[in-house]
Amino acid sequence: MSRARVEAWLFVAQRASAAALGVCVAVHLATIVYAVRGGLTAAEILARTQGSVVLALFYGVFVLAVAIHAPIGLRAIFREHLGWRGAALDAGIAIFAVLLVWLGWRALGGLFG
Repeated sequence: MSRARVEAWLFVAQRASAAALGVCVAVHLATIVYAVRGGLTAAEILARTQGSVVLALFYGVFVLAVAIHAPIGLRAIFREHLGWRGAALDAGIAIFAVLLVWLGWRALGGLFG
């Protein structure tokens, strides 16, 4: 695949993940405000989330959106401000993306497993 095509796909992935993150963050914050205003403690909230397939799927999408969005953004920052380019940059960003997915799935396993 040509370099221009890769950059175009990264652009699309960055914008699509931003759209997903916008929805996820809004729902997440609204849920927190609703729960806290209802007087629920963190332990009560966690007790209610255990075993919820819908919440696990929602937060799974959240994790994937972060794991796509953040590394692409960091890649652009490293290229523009540090002049880091080439295969080493792409490998480092790929490792960071995999780390985000792994940590996110571990957190989901702890909350919903």
